[in-house]
Parts: sequence; structure tokens; C-alpha cells
Amino acid sequence: MLFLFLLMQQTRRDCFLNSKLFSFASKMKPATAKWFDRRDSVFIEFLVEDSKDLKVKFEKSKLDFCCVGGIENLKHQNELDLFDSIDPNESKHKRTDRSVLCCLKKAKAGIAWPRLTKDKAKFQWLGVDFNNWKDWEDDSDEDLSSFDKFSEMMNTMGGEDGMPDLGMGGIEGLKEHDSDDEKMPDLE
Repeated sequence: MLFLFLLMQQTRRDCFLNSKLFSFASKMKPATAKWFDRRDSVFIEFLVEDSKDLKVKFEKSKLDFCCVGGIENLKHQNELDLFDSIDPNESKHKRTDRSVLCCLKKAKAGIAWPRLTKDKAKFQWLGVDFNNWKDWEDDSDEDLSSFDKFSEMMNTMGGEDGMPDLGMGGIEGLKEHDSDDEKMPDLE
């Protein structure tokens, strides 16, 4: 009888420890991400709102991403073995309130990446950003490189009062037009 009692106590303790470990493990998950390919760069956007404690590490064939974010302050960690090599010194990232955008500078420009990772497996948290996808292999008239466009975009993000700069000279440059002010044609 004592043996059964001790066995039940050990089982309860193991279940408690396992539930604590499961609870801890369930609070860390990979961040949802979207990616797209360009001639000389690969872009990946980690969709984490209000990210804190951000750590992005670029290596020659690997990307490590870690942060705390979201409403529940979950810890997100993604480790990617990349399809091909990148230039870690030229790769950059930019944090916004809604996401973290990384620009991975390809070591060999002009080579298309059919996928982001070396592994052919499909990751549930990773998808293709079809809004930014472009079939650049047949396009030869890119006046700026993708990396330059990315840098330009990063520099122009967030104009006055958090609104993007649309190149219109601010609110003063907008003319209010009301179609009701136009003269109506005479009826016959």
C-alpha cells in the first residue's frame, strides 16, 4: 500500500514538472514570417507586433532571429539555414511597431532562390510574400538595386506625425476639391 502511495506521489510530481515544462515551451514559438526574392537580396519580414529585446544575427548561411512581442509577450525564436550564402556585413534589419523586416544581401547576385531555407520541408510559420514577389529573372530594367530601394524605403518611412511622406509637400500641398462646387449643366 505504501508502495502505491509513493508511486502515485511520484507520478503527480512528474506530471506537474512536465506541465511546467510544457507551459514554458508553449510560450516560445517561431515568429510568423513572409519572404520574397530579388536579384541581389532576399527579404524576410517577421510579423511580430511591439517587439522587444530584438536580436538578429546574420551569418554566412544562417539567420538567427529572437524577440519578445505581441499582446501576450511571447518569446519568438527562428533559426534558418539559408538556401544560399549571404553577406552578413551588408545585411540589415529594421524594426517597426508591427514587424521586423530583414534584408539579406546575397553573396552571389543574380541567382534566384527557389526557397528561403536549405531544407525542402515546408515550415508552417513561413510563407511567400506574394504582394512583393516579382519575377525578376526576365526583368533587366531595374534602375536601382533592391538593396538601394530597401535603404531608400527605410529612410523615408514615417514622415511627419507618423504618416508616410507621399512627396506632396505635406497637408498644405493638398487642394480640397468638392464635386458639389462644380456648375451643373443646363437642362434642355
